[in-house]
Amino acid sequence: MAGRGGGQARGRGRGRDRATRSSSPATPSLSSSSDMQDEEGVVLFEFIVVLKGDPRGIQRLPNSFADYIAGEERPHSLHLREDGCGCCRWTVDVTYDARGKMYLHIGWEKFTRYHRLEAGFVLLFSYLGDRDMSVKVFDETRCRRNYHSDSTEEDDD
Repeated sequence: MAGRGGGQARGRGRGRDRATRSSSPATPSLSSSSDMQDEEGVVLFEFIVVLKGDPRGIQRLPNSFADYIAGEERPHSLHLREDGCGCCRWTVDVTYDARGKMYLHIGWEKFTRYHRLEAGFVLLFSYLGDRDMSVKVFDETRCRRNYHSDSTEEDDD
């Protein structure tokens, strides 16, 4: 969709209404703003990760997200799921280094293998609160991958 790409969610918007970046002067309500909501709740924080090297190794998360989540109690794990799918969730352990950098660790490899993630893929993480995150996966062509859709036509190609 136009206007939703390229680095909007850099973590500095804590408490900021994402919809204020649109060209519409109307004040959105949470019930009508699909941009602000995920299937299971309000998106509290979003960020993008571009996978480099071997995606199966531990994955560092942005400092701004680590700072945001430090306002809550530091979680020892996060629950990841593909955006649009409420049935498959992966519990991924979170570790921190001495400088407070946050990493996805144990469980991340299973998530990457299941989704066949590769270097160059772009992931859009949406934090929903209570350690829940949805993830949108975009491949090297920057097209979104849907893992739980009917792909019978796609398989014929």
